[in-house]
Amino acid sequence: MPQLGKILIIFGMIIVIAGIVLYFAGHKLSWFGHLPGDIRIEKENFRVYFPITTMILISLVLTLILWIIRKIF
Repeated sequence: MPQLGKILIIFGMIIVIAGIVLYFAGHKLSWFGHLPGDIRIEKENFRVYFPITTMILISLVLTLILWIIRKIF
């Protein structure tokens, strides 16, 4: 159980840090979600958005973070 507590604390810290970054630097991250490779279809009464490249980037970053956490513990 103590190991689970450490993991929850680390995830909580990551969420807090991400929140602080979005709060103070959110306007500088406006490109996020509008990357080349993100599919956007807009018609008069219809919008579809598939953020493929953005999801790949998020996946890579989270994989790197989790890999680093596993190496630490």
